[in-house]
Amino acid sequence: MYKTIHQYYLYIITNKTNGTLYIGVTNDLERRMFEHKRKLIDGFSKKYGLTKLVYFESYQYVNDAIKREKNMKKWKRQWKIDLIEKENFSWVDLSKDWTVFDD
Repeated sequence: MYKTIHQYYLYIITNKTNGTLYIGVTNDLERRMFEHKRKLIDGFSKKYGLTKLVYFESYQYVNDAIKREKNMKKWKRQWKIDLIEKENFSWVDLSKDWTVFDD
């Protein structure tokens, strides 16, 4: 019997370098970024135009991703910025070349 390995993602999106930050969790990062970019979901990310994926982590278990999300939401803003810039110094949209956004 084969065991299915699920993938879950903690992600951070923004509207610009050093802009507003949103931390979320999803089991399908491409679909979720499509929703954010098309502003399909009402709420914080739509209100502030958060469409740039600047950081993400992957997890096998959803509880691990949620635990990390809850922890990071308590962080100081500068800690989040430091984490982003450690991996993505120029705040490049990591989803900019994904074909899921092609019309």
